[in-house]
Amino acid sequence: MGCVAYLLKLPRELEKIHDVFHVSMLRKYLAEPSRFIATENIEVRPDLNFDDEPVKILAHKVKILQSKQIPLIKVLWRNHKTSEATWETEEAIK
Repeated sequence: MGCVAYLLKLPRELEKIHDVFHVSMLRKYLAEPSRFIATENIEVRPDLNFDDEPVKILAHKVKILQSKQIPLIKVLWRNHKTSEATWETEEAIK
């Protein structure tokens, strides 16, 4: 499409997703079967969003700011690997 935008040929099951991507969103693909996520397991809504469900809490920590303490939990999400777990506030996942 241009210097910073690429038109990708997507599989038929992803036809509802816009097929033009900025280079900052693209990464070199390394074929690895464990990185494959079956698209039938992900329900994509018409607005192209999907719900991630928390599967397991992996760790706890407290972030200390100037005058407050924020309890955080490390969450493993459905259809994600452990290395992709994120730190969230408890209120954010309820």
